[in-house]
Amino acid sequence: MLPAPPEPPGEGGAKKVRRCPICGKPASEATRPFCSPRCRDVDLNRWLSGTYVVPGADDDTEDK
Repeated sequence: MLPAPPEPPGEGGAKKVRRCPICGKPASEATRPFCSPRCRDVDLNRWLSGTYVVPGADDDTEDK
């Protein structure tokens, strides 16, 4: 998995609370961007089962 992008500089020292993309709770530093190992595993399962799909072009010709 790719790490979350860095926070933009110049926020005046106030940290923005990131939310877990699965359940919406505040993210944990240990399992960032998720709040827990459970939510991290739910996300991994969605990728492995095909729930999440990265769109691509349908191309029937072979690359040469």
